[in-house]
Amino acid sequence: MSHPINLAEKLAQISTHWDPHVIADYNGNEVMVVKFQGEFPFHLHEETDDFFLVLKGEMVMDIEDRSHPVRAGEIFVVPKGVTHRPRSEHECEVLLIEPKGEPNTGDAATAASKPRI
Repeated sequence: MSHPINLAEKLAQISTHWDPHVIADYNGNEVMVVKFQGEFPFHLHEETDDFFLVLKGEMVMDIEDRSHPVRAGEIFVVPKGVTHRPRSEHECEVLLIEPKGEPNTGDAATAASKPRI
């Protein structure tokens, strides 16, 4: 990549929730933007940590028996193998970083397609 990426412009192209879109590649990882609203199912990633940076709004990360609010400008990293669920009462915008090919649900059969925008 040899040009800046405007996150607001990329997010403006997304009208769905829980549907990550790849905006860049970084050292074998995909950098994605996504909009959250409602609850995502509990899931885990056996082999990789899960990185979330809230860009706008607020989400809650449910980890096993605890809930953690994550506000705009904050990150949350879920360690590999830990069951978790992101949720948001109101729409929020999030940047994700995951290894290429990692299903967002931890299971390829139920994962979103992650189109590139």
